[in-house]
Amino acid sequence: MGFRPFIYQLAHRHSLSGYVSNTPQGVELEIQGREGDVHSFFDAVKSDHPPLAHIVSVEWREIPLKPDGGGFEIRTSQRGQERFTLISPDVSICSDCQAELKNPHDRRYRYPFINCTNCGPRYTIIMNIPYDRATTTMNRFVMCPECQREYDDPINRRFHAQPNACPRCGPKVWITDAQGNTHACQDPVQEAVSLLTAGNILAIKGLGGFHLAVDAANHGAVTRLRKRKHREEKPLALMVRDLAMAREIAHVNEVEAKTLCSHQRPIVIVRKRRTHALSPQVAPRNKNFGIMLPYTPLHILLMGGPFRALVMTSGNMTEEPINIDNEEALKNLGDIADYFLVHDRDIYLRSDDSIVRVIDQVPRQIRRSRGYVPVPVFLSQALKDLPPVMAVGGEIKNTVCLTKENLAFLSQHVGDMENLETLQFFHLTLSHLKTILEIRPQVLAHDLHPDYLSSKYAWEQQELPTVGVQHHHAHIVSCLAEHGLRGPVIGVAMDGTGLGTDGQIWGGEILLADLVSFKRAAHLKYVPLPGGDAAARFPWRMALMYLHRAYQESLFDLPIPFVRSLEPHQARLVLQMAEKGVNSPLTSSCGRFFDAVSSLLGLRHTIAYEGQAAVELEMCQHRTEKGGYGWRRRSGDDCWVVETEEIVRGIVKDIIKGESKGVISRRFHNTLIRMFTDLCALVKDESGVDDIAFSGGAFQNKTLLTGLSRSLIARGFRVYSHAQVPTNDGSLALGQAVCAGLRYKGAKGAYP
Repeated sequence: MGFRPFIYQLAHRHSLSGYVSNTPQGVELEIQGREGDVHSFFDAVKSDHPPLAHIVSVEWREIPLKPDGGGFEIRTSQRGQERFTLISPDVSICSDCQAELKNPHDRRYRYPFINCTNCGPRYTIIMNIPYDRATTTMNRFVMCPECQREYDDPINRRFHAQPNACPRCGPKVWITDAQGNTHACQDPVQEAVSLLTAGNILAIKGLGGFHLAVDAANHGAVTRLRKRKHREEKPLALMVRDLAMAREIAHVNEVEAKTLCSHQRPIVIVRKRRTHALSPQVAPRNKNFGIMLPYTPLHILLMGGPFRALVMTSGNMTEEPINIDNEEALKNLGDIADYFLVHDRDIYLRSDDSIVRVIDQVPRQIRRSRGYVPVPVFLSQALKDLPPVMAVGGEIKNTVCLTKENLAFLSQHVGDMENLETLQFFHLTLSHLKTILEIRPQVLAHDLHPDYLSSKYAWEQQELPTVGVQHHHAHIVSCLAEHGLRGPVIGVAMDGTGLGTDGQIWGGEILLADLVSFKRAAHLKYVPLPGGDAAARFPWRMALMYLHRAYQESLFDLPIPFVRSLEPHQARLVLQMAEKGVNSPLTSSCGRFFDAVSSLLGLRHTIAYEGQAAVELEMCQHRTEKGGYGWRRRSGDDCWVVETEEIVRGIVKDIIKGESKGVISRRFHNTLIRMFTDLCALVKDESGVDDIAFSGGAFQNKTLLTGLSRSLIARGFRVYSHAQVPTNDGSLALGQAVCAGLRYKGAKGAYP
């Protein structure tokens, strides 16, 4: 990341002598000179370091003055018995490279692979360590004399930039048709712009994989892309040329703008403008766009075309990993794309675009991947003696995690573990992280669910002892780990699915928890999940279950559109399935409760993507509505149980009275906020704990997160929620790793 040349130049600027070297413990440097120059040097190290550098700590001591200081040099990296290399993430193009890219007099003018020590590919091209050109996918490209001189010069910003290249010696781009035939043209990038302008679908090889791109203002092209990709309604990501254009099509506040322009360049979820001139099929039935700025030189060149925005959605068939190989992409995307813009710089490890949403002025990860991985999560110093752990995450939005001392390395987004391709990517990611981070795990952590492919992987391997961690406890521990806390806390864990210790499906939980153990303090009342996973795909089934709990057989007499739309025979079959317990586990899931209400209101009876029913319920609410519904609690065997029947009856009464969907949605949100606030206060009275930790996919809901946070803070609680890692299942592996490491060491928690 250019730290040693930065030190070299800084030392010369302050007339200091000595050396700088990489060691297994970090960067070591020795300097001597006038006292004022030494202090100025250290101030500059902290304030002016390279953009990719992260200074964790600085330790220094005085040594005897050398009579002849000599000059300052960069020494060969030291090798100890144990090496530990931190690898930089892939980073967006820097301003210096952008200037060269656009300068007709520069030898890299319009070169799509321009980079330096401050930008470009890292994580996706490294195959092994040490991080040298020979161990990256750039090893096939021999630098020309000019590039080699830059690479060898400590003063040059391309000093030891492993992907360094130019048009003479580096990778090249070209266009093929869907059959793989080369499309002859003088300038492939300009030809790609012309093809997109004409309404074609292009598969474009980028930094961490392929994108499928169309002109976002061309309704026919966007519709055709959706049809070919079998992506019916899920919003499509957009790329715009600059911040000014982002603000033309969406409302972008200052924190969102800063996040868009950061060197990670994530997709940022922002609110649409009423008029944006893009196809309504970009994000149907959604008030938001997912927007990113160009992060590679190739993207910048493409965005020079006459586009308000390009759709840049992941280059895969729905539910499969993003494609990274030219031949693989032609095979898998040939029925979707009309043309392919490809290059010959191989991608070793796929990495999807990261997704961020700003809530309460805090950028919060929804998908932590390109640009952020493999930067570690820095754990509390109290966890420095944690044994190395490998945690394999969950089934949906899978990530894996490896720990070393007080560093937790959460992988890029692996995806939903539902097919062989994703399982293979899962295996490669684990192997790759262990290799480049030189971590030899002593214990393996996993979810309790026996059918998760990640859990099966843990049980089938023979090398490591395994520790199972309950799903929602892992969620809460991940939040504690992110904030450097040990607990105890009142953990509010709300999501769609997670196997509980009683064998049922949890998801609307209040836990008393620390890093090692937990006790269930309260939960939503169980309802059947008819058809298991099918109930998540068909929210009307959950609406039927909640109605039946509230009204029994008289539900069929209710004068509401939902009941009138039911097919009686099918509905009774589902009820019989639930009553007899046929493939109908019980669930306390908050996510399924959201689904039920969405279907009751006629918003969404079936879903096209995960969480759609809940998203549309949040989207439709009237923000100024203050009302809510009644609810009851009762004392269960060992915790409080929230009875939902009164909430459902209140919703039905409002539907019969003709209240709008927006009013009912807001009242439902208000009810959950008040209900969980009161429950937390009750648990505090019983336990004396007044720290709150939120986790689980339901907290991607902005209304729920902000409303519950403010309500609890007003009641005197300290509230912690996710920002560095996703609140959804993308954070599970982090919680698993910390909990399992402590339990493996024999640490004891506060709860049985």
